[in-house]
Order: sequence, then C-alpha cells, then structure tokens
Amino acid sequence: MKKNKILVVGGAGYIGSHMVKDLLDAGYPVMVLDDLSTGHRELLTGGDFVEGNLGDSDLLDRLFSTHRISTVMHFAAFSLVGESMENPLKYYHNNTASTTTLLRAMIRHGIKRFIFSSTASVYGEPVQVPITETHPCNPNNPYGASKLAVERMLQDCDAAYALKTISLRYFNAAGADASGTIGELHTPETHLIPLILKVASGERENIKVFGTDYPTPDGTCIRDYIHVSDLTRAHLLALENLLKGGESAVYNLGNNRGYSVRDVIKMARDVTGKPIPAIEAHRRPGDPATLIAGSDKIKESLGWKPRYEDLETIIETAWQWHQKNPTGRSAP
Repeated sequence: MKKNKILVVGGAGYIGSHMVKDLLDAGYPVMVLDDLSTGHRELLTGGDFVEGNLGDSDLLDRLFSTHRISTVMHFAAFSLVGESMENPLKYYHNNTASTTTLLRAMIRHGIKRFIFSSTASVYGEPVQVPITETHPCNPNNPYGASKLAVERMLQDCDAAYALKTISLRYFNAAGADASGTIGELHTPETHLIPLILKVASGERENIKVFGTDYPTPDGTCIRDYIHVSDLTRAHLLALENLLKGGESAVYNLGNNRGYSVRDVIKMARDVTGKPIPAIEAHRRPGDPATLIAGSDKIKESLGWKPRYEDLETIIETAWQWHQKNPTGRSAP
C-alpha cells in the first residue's frame, strides 16, 4: 500500500535530516522545505527538496496545491537560548509567527496532521525532577516561550479545526546516526558534545564550562541527553499514531537521567582518549540548573523505548561522525 507523503519543514537541519533518513528507510515519500539558513543540503539522504521559508504563504500554497501531503513535521525553529535572550523578536517571528503562517496554509488545504518539535525549555526552572508533562510551563527565555506559544496554538487549532497534533518536548538531542553518514553540523556550533569533540580533534583549544556555582553536586548544569535516532523513532511512532486516527497529545522525550557538564567532558575524554582542556566561565542567562525528563507517558502510550540510553554510546556515535566529517571551522 502506498504511503502518505510527509512534508519535513527544516529537514536539512540536524534532527530534521535524521528524520528524513528514517522516514525514507520506513518507506515514506518525503518532501523537505528548508531555507538553509541553519540547515545543510549535504545532510539530506533523499526526498524532494524545496528551498524556502515556512513563513512564505505563497510558496506553501503552491506546495500544498501540487503535492498530496498528509502530514507536516516541523523542525524549522531557531533554538539558541542565549541568542533568544539577545534578540527575542527573531525568535517570536520565526518560531511563532511563521509557524502560524504554516498552520493557516495547512488548514486552507485540508491537511489535518502536524508533528511539532518542541522543547523542555517550555518548563523553565523545574520545581520537581524528573519533569513530567504535567509540570507547570513557565519558560525563562524567549526560545522556550516561543515554542510554548505554538503548543497553545495547536490546542486551539484542534478545538477549532480538528487539526490533530503531537508535540514532542525534547531534552538535549545528541549523537549521530549509527551509519556515520549524517550527524550534527551547526555553523557556528553551540551544543556541548560537538564542541567538546572539536577540542578532542584539535579544532578548538578548550571547552568553556558556563557556570560552576549551580545548586548541583559538582556546580555545573545537569542535562538529560537523548540520542537523535531515539528522537526520530518517537516521531515515527507519533506519525503512525496520527495516521491511524490518534488524538492530539504532548510527550516528553528524554532518558530519565541527567549528566553534568563535567560528567560529559569526562566521558568524552574516556571515549576519545584526548585530554580536552576545560576552562571555567560565567553562567549564561536563561540556563536552568537541572533538566531531567520523565518520559513514561510516551513509553506507555506509543510504546517508545530509547535504544541508545547511555552517555558513552551517544558520544561514541557523535565522535564517529565527527572524525569522518571534521568541519575545519571553530566557533567563536
């Protein structure tokens, strides 16, 4: 039986490109929409590609008029917490306003399934750990606030237009596809694990530890790291659920365990065999001390189970990709 075409918005980015690969491997026809402002065409392993922005109403009308698309997956948000503090309107424009344009186009063309890449940043500073989906949402940076605004729009769109949506609140995505063919590539790079691996490969002199006075056992931030392929597996399960007539839902995605910045650096030293010098720096505004997921809901509802739960394996897959694909560029 022929499967439905999936539009992956932001499909040339880190998580989006892994999603495209897994959709193609599962037999879904895929169309990618990406303006390449942060994505990379070379990460795409197949599918139809259209260069453009999710806020381009005319382009969306053309795509939805000429292609039979059943479901939209959205990975096209800006996601740098620090930048969102410095330039909040950039985030509200792209992450919230442009997503509104996308949703309006979907409704005009009768497309009633939407899977949204959300974030644990919607919770803000946790009042309890692990964080479950019932935890209060009080984001402490514009990035998280822009994502929460979309989640609330999706609830209203379900009630008003019967748009069925699944929002997946990521904790810290990391790692690379086990094949080594695609992986994490940002310019500039800001994520902790690839920055550490750039030090291991000699592309950077050291790794900065932003804040050593947090209320955690070693004073550094604690995060829940989830392998990118476990994220995409959750999206596939969400897609299958919506295609079978499932209802709208919100799910956390994490491994239910946390590692400090110092823990990650130590593990990277063990995996790579490199010294990886670290220097201490001031806290970054908007960074909560501890974020650990409670992901029981998606395990019980959709049968999701992470395959790459331990930090060592996550870093090993990232290191495999990085050794094959050094960028030769250092972040400022």
